[in-house]
Amino acid sequence: MPDDLSTAPQSHKRPHGSGPEVPASMRAWVLGNPGEMKMIDKPVPTPGRAEVLVRVDAVAICATDLEILEYGTPALVEGGAPFNKDFTPGHEYMGTVAALGPGVDQFAVGDRVTVEVHAGCGQCKRCRMGMYTSCHNYGQNYGDHDKGHRANGFTTNGGFAEYVVNNVNTMIRVPDDMSDEEATLVVTAGTSMYGLTELGGLVAGESVVVIGPGPIGLLAVAVAKSLGASPVILVGTRDSRNEIGRKLGADYIINPREEDAVARVKELTGKGADYVIDCAGNETTVNQSVHMTNRGGRICLAAFPKNKVNFDLGALAVNNIYLYGIRGEGRSATHRAMAFMADRRFDAGLVHSHTFPMDELPTALKYAAERIDDAIKVVVSMHKSTSGGDK
Repeated sequence: MPDDLSTAPQSHKRPHGSGPEVPASMRAWVLGNPGEMKMIDKPVPTPGRAEVLVRVDAVAICATDLEILEYGTPALVEGGAPFNKDFTPGHEYMGTVAALGPGVDQFAVGDRVTVEVHAGCGQCKRCRMGMYTSCHNYGQNYGDHDKGHRANGFTTNGGFAEYVVNNVNTMIRVPDDMSDEEATLVVTAGTSMYGLTELGGLVAGESVVVIGPGPIGLLAVAVAKSLGASPVILVGTRDSRNEIGRKLGADYIINPREEDAVARVKELTGKGADYVIDCAGNETTVNQSVHMTNRGGRICLAAFPKNKVNFDLGALAVNNIYLYGIRGEGRSATHRAMAFMADRRFDAGLVHSHTFPMDELPTALKYAAERIDDAIKVVVSMHKSTSGGDK
């Protein structure tokens, strides 16, 4: 049985195709009350058909993890909020194949892999279109009610633990010369890839503006540049992060505190950008996006606004501007992102700022949430034993 929360296997029998070092139990962080994480011992889950047991080597912290810890959403566990259900969050992880489920021959014990989040149900309308991150059966995998959808760290146990089960469709091999920390970033780069290519249809030579130099925004710059976008423009207020964006391929940097971002974009592109990716997600940036996009252009909303926003719908309509959102890293965009990273088209490791050992996960979460020491992407390493948060 897959790694469902209400049906987690209690057997201590070694999983099919396992290596010699798979233990019966593991350490795992679980979510208690809102904002409360505690470490417990759990049975090591057993992979089912088309599944693999992954020994987690490193896991990055995403802004969505912080949302889940405080508010529960978008996690959905046993039909409701994830609190006090022995639920383990964490979805940006990589590791080593420790055991194979029945029928699995795509991977071998010892393979280094990184993962994407979603394994769709395969039967709903969206999954059959290839949009499994928008699966209609999201979260329908608890108790005796199981529609087959999995989203590790959201509806099933995730990577803030020593072991986790993954469907073979969610795994990507990691090159030998790629660090664990960099490999955790494939989900972040894959989200940017999904927005630009699968949903956006970016063509080389088109102009791209990225608003917000967070992890997704910075890697959106890198992916856009690698895909041949020209020019690539980054809009951000933090000079240190803007400089990372420059290293990742931004042709121009705009600090909206120092100049009019909309006017400057139009000056650089002629009539406005072909694509704008809003990675900030507030009323100001949504309206900036509308007014700096060329007629017939596209706006990708890659951030989740906390509140309702008012924006200039009339300008959007009269200029034939397309507005779309992205959820996750669908249509195997992570595989294409890994291909770029493995080929060194860009250095995703530039957004990795801090590393902590597993025992210090609460401190790592605090660094990520409060941006302590200008934290960008914070990683928890299962092999690191010293504290300090150094890269």
